[in-house]
Amino acid sequence: MSRRRLNGALRFGLAIAGIGAVLVILIARSESLPEGVRPVVWDRTACAECRMAVSERGYAAQLQTRGGEVLDFDDPGCLFLYLDANEVDVHAIYFHHVREDRWLPAARAVFVEAGPSPMAFGLGAEDLGAAGGLSFEAAREKVRSRGPGGCCPHD
Repeated sequence: MSRRRLNGALRFGLAIAGIGAVLVILIARSESLPEGVRPVVWDRTACAECRMAVSERGYAAQLQTRGGEVLDFDDPGCLFLYLDANEVDVHAIYFHHVREDRWLPAARAVFVEAGPSPMAFGLGAEDLGAAGGLSFEAAREKVRSRGPGGCCPHD
């Protein structure tokens, strides 16, 4: 093969490799995990646990999986029950602040008595350090200890 043909083939191969690298980067970016809370369609999105409409912002919660799934909940208790009943590879969990229009990452939330909450668990999220606040695990245990009856105490 002549030197000229070899250089042309090498350039062509490098161009194809470059295009391939760009495609890999674009695909990886499009499949990246969410950063922050994904928008909730209030009054239309069904709770992933109880199937009721997510409508009361002050009690909403969101679970994002490493597989890219985004699950919304109408009550923190529903999210805790879902975690107990399903093997979930968690990417992030967020709780809507019970009194303010903002979201809290699970690591920065505690749970206080509030209500009535949509499924009557009576827990609302506040900032870490709030007086009388229960940790994530303590709130989850409180929901778990309620016993049979699931998320819908009024059924």
